Amino acid sequence: MAVTKADQFNTVDIQLAEIAKALAHPARIRILKILTDMNVCMCGDIVDQLPLSQATVSQHLKELKRVGLIQGNVEGPKTCYCVNSTFISLARKQFSDLFSMVCCGTVCK
Repeated sequence: MAVTKADQFNTVDIQLAEIAKALAHPARIRILKILTDMNVCMCGDIVDQLPLSQATVSQHLKELKRVGLIQGNVEGPKTCYCVNSTFISLARKQFSDLFSMVCCGTVCK
């Protein structure tokens, strides 16, 4: 079995990188804010609040769901999305630990 460079990093580092990558688009940040404000909503509800097509919003939702930041429950022909608060709490702690560690080793005020 081949060893990839990703195999040289621990799972937390890989997970944080994936979350950061998913958050690296302003539309995804806005989608998280919309889902937080609305608690749960369908893709069409999000499309109504963004200057993006339904297909584009669906792709952003797919990426947020892939990394675990949101959940989607199928309700007939539609999917109802919500923030995955348990996962976000874990990610928040992991990022906080990372930034605390980084700041302790350098001048950070």
